[in-house]
Amino acid sequence: VISAKNVFRKTAPLAMVGGSDFGSAMPEKPQLSTEERMVEAADTYCKYIGGNLGEGVPDPPELSALKDATESGADTKVLAACMYELMCEQGMIYDRDEDGILTPTQFVITENLDVPEVKSEFDYLYRYGMNLVRQGLVDVDDVKEIVKSKLIERTGKTPEEFDAWLGF
Repeated sequence: VISAKNVFRKTAPLAMVGGSDFGSAMPEKPQLSTEERMVEAADTYCKYIGGNLGEGVPDPPELSALKDATESGADTKVLAACMYELMCEQGMIYDRDEDGILTPTQFVITENLDVPEVKSEFDYLYRYGMNLVRQGLVDVDDVKEIVKSKLIERTGKTPEEFDAWLGF
């Protein structure tokens, strides 16, 4: 018995008359600028969140803000900040089921700060924001404000307590 895997491994590449193959006959995918990639990422993220909200779950204000920023041609720093803000909201206020559907969480964060997964989620989102700053995609003051309003305030901690809790 010969498997398809082995058949494909042992055959020569397909060639067209004239020595060309299909792959090389296709034009190269155009390279997108940073701005174009950011707009594409923002649009994709909006569609993902909007398309995965559970039945009757309203769009979060952060989704509307990202859509507005994308449609108005906002610069990359604004788009990146809006995406980060929506990402923080997604991590804090929604549960995702096995099908990827987002529904409002019933989880009380302040009562579960000792749960490793909770701390891990906060740590991931915090580090993600700091990485955006290091890459020059978002201004440090914008990330600080997002971290304060979307992460720190949800813990009931001061910024200093929050940093200590995460081990910084």
